[in-house]
Amino acid sequence: MKQKQTTIRDALYEAPGPKARKRIAVATVLSILALAALVIAVIRRFAENGQLDARYWSIFTRYTTWRFLGYGLVGTMTAALTAGIITFFAGLLLMMGRISSFKVLRALCTVLIEFSRGVPTLLFIYFFLLVVPQFGIRLPALWKVAAPVAISACGVVAEVLRSGVNAVPKGQTEAALSLGMRRSSVFFKIIFPQALRFVVPALISELVIVLKDTTFAYIVSYSDLMQNARVLISNYDALLSVYLVTAIIYILINYILNKISVAVARRTR
Repeated sequence: MKQKQTTIRDALYEAPGPKARKRIAVATVLSILALAALVIAVIRRFAENGQLDARYWSIFTRYTTWRFLGYGLVGTMTAALTAGIITFFAGLLLMMGRISSFKVLRALCTVLIEFSRGVPTLLFIYFFLLVVPQFGIRLPALWKVAAPVAISACGVVAEVLRSGVNAVPKGQTEAALSLGMRRSSVFFKIIFPQALRFVVPALISELVIVLKDTTFAYIVSYSDLMQNARVLISNYDALLSVYLVTAIIYILINYILNKISVAVARRTR
């Protein structure tokens, strides 16, 4: 009889017992009640400030509003995809240096990876906004967003890719080398395709983080979804409605990316 394969989730989390299920149910009910009370309090507060008035919501019945937000969404996706592509290839280079047999290169890439992972994205953005122009370099607003976001994320991507490479059995490398293949050919034709298959879901999850980091685009006056939302708020004073609709758009995008990640994870098992 074929045994059911044990997954990592099964190994880490056992099914709760009767007492644990009862405690979980009580905690869930209390959490829902507390959250409901908080939501009601927030709604009442917004109502007192007039943010629930119809005039603040009627702007979404206009085509021009959605077109303006659509332009911002295109800007957000452009920045996210640009940063995502840079992140992947920069992470790949750092990963290759991290696993290199040259000690100096390995140490340098290790420092760069830790620096990338340790410094907040916002500091990188201010560096490109305030420091880089001091050297006479004038970058378009898109690159003032995409480049720092990519630098901030490439260290994590490098480690994700390295974990995928380490997951491939070393015997495959030894077997390929014994057949006379060059190390570069072994890596790109045998090891890396398998490693990429292991880590694609994690890479998609990292793309979600890159997408959220592009919301700093307003700092450099790049026309993205958040920046256009701020313009609508300043024009119509519709704080609640605009931010709520913008949040829903971001949630939908991240939901789609999460579903893609789950689907890819199932196909790569």
